Amino acid sequence: MNQISPLAYVHPEAVLGENNLIGPFCYIDRNTVIGNGNNLQNSVTLNYGTRLGNNNEIFPGASISTKPQDLKFAGEDTLCEIGDNNSIRENVTISRGTASRGTTRVGNNNLLMENMHIAHDCIIGSGTIIGNSTKFAGEVVVDDHAIISAAVLCHQFCRIAGYVMIQGGCRFSQDIPPYIIAGKDPIRFAGINLVGLRRRGFDNELIDLIHNAYRLLYSKGIMAEGIEEIKRNLRITKEIQYIIDFVESSQRGIIR
Repeated sequence: MNQISPLAYVHPEAVLGENNLIGPFCYIDRNTVIGNGNNLQNSVTLNYGTRLGNNNEIFPGASISTKPQDLKFAGEDTLCEIGDNNSIRENVTISRGTASRGTTRVGNNNLLMENMHIAHDCIIGSGTIIGNSTKFAGEVVVDDHAIISAAVLCHQFCRIAGYVMIQGGCRFSQDIPPYIIAGKDPIRFAGINLVGLRRRGFDNELIDLIHNAYRLLYSKGIMAEGIEEIKRNLRITKEIQYIIDFVESSQRGIIR
């Protein structure tokens, strides 16, 4: 049974699962599908096109599947998909997709802190932590287990790899490769995310291998030459292949 406050509005066409808590002053629009066990505390807005999974907690003032802040958006029928077990804190805004990708996606087990913004067509993985007032422009991709501190500004089309730590207040318009710490102003490579990797179960041998990969990558002025050095000199585990694939597929170039 759902518990819906009499002070909430739920559109008759909205589809709700079971055991959801809908607090006062929440607004649930049409073309909205909600799974099971979600807690919408109060004053939460689920706009047209929301697809909400299970066991999410959404805090006051959050607005999901907002109309994209993109002048090219022409009212096309798009979605915003949120997975399971996410904590979406106060005043978070997440826009729905445009014709470009059609859907904005957020995975599972993420912590999205107060006042952050995820723009249209972004793809956020699982297990991420994204700090207060961080802003993503359109079509940003964040891989699993990234940690992004407060007040970070990310240019459109950038990709943030998995297992990274990004220092608060950074601004960037290039891609952030896997397993590293990125910081300072202007943003640059600041070493391997040693503590984060150990917490995720990476052993010392693997961490040393990743460290050597970046030593070779950044030893050359041209990234393609650094990648060739990695291929010639290191054991290619799945982690090293992730670095290689990320750098080779980057459209914006990676930070240095």
